[in-house]
Amino acid sequence: MAEQSRQPGMSRRSLVLLLAFVLPALAFLLMLGNWQVNRLQWKESLIATIENRMNEAPAPVDDIISEWRASGDVAYMPVRFEGVFDHAAEQHYLATHEGQSGWYLYTPVELADGRVLIVNRGFVPYDFKDPSNRPWTAPDGMVELIGVARNPLAQKPGSLVPDNEPQNSTWYWKDHSAMAANMDLDEAALIPFFVDVSGGSGAVTPGPVPGVTRVSLPNNHLQYAVTWFGLAAALAVVAGYFIWRSRRTP
Repeated sequence: MAEQSRQPGMSRRSLVLLLAFVLPALAFLLMLGNWQVNRLQWKESLIATIENRMNEAPAPVDDIISEWRASGDVAYMPVRFEGVFDHAAEQHYLATHEGQSGWYLYTPVELADGRVLIVNRGFVPYDFKDPSNRPWTAPDGMVELIGVARNPLAQKPGSLVPDNEPQNSTWYWKDHSAMAANMDLDEAALIPFFVDVSGGSGAVTPGPVPGVTRVSLPNNHLQYAVTWFGLAAALAVVAGYFIWRSRRTP
């Protein structure tokens, strides 16, 4: 009778090599999944904070300044104030609104006590960058404004974002200090955050479209966490089955 062929089982060396690959990969996948769980909790907390803030009544600007000094975060806090626009210092931020390309008009507003806020008055179509092309008169004198505070950016959001062009009063990302310098504002009088205008007597019609604040916070972290944990489970099952099958082979 011919001798029956036998396939040798997994050697100790092969088992060590397999575990040397599987265990670090498994740990890495679990780490990524846990990181996404932490990001999920952070994102849900951030979304809840923004929703709560935007449902609050507009607060005096001094209250928002106090919060800025305490936490450095005033994003989306409703605010109200009175001041005078300095239209001569207007700056233009490239933007889109409801599918139309154009500009947000950033303009300094001097409060009664001499402090200055840089506000986003709203959106105008692309051809209205030049004030002489606009079919309306800009509001003059003391006006009331309502809006939401926006934190300044610490740096350019990414390498794909173009560099700002202060010499043309054109901006692609909101550099608060550079914009203030281009407006020739006194740093000592400058309030260190932006405001997106949403209403008030200074948001006249016709004029820039106010209320253009974008609140878009995608929350896909649960999906990512499930993906990483699923890959970890699949790797563990495949590796375990391979080891079990090899050890049962005579």
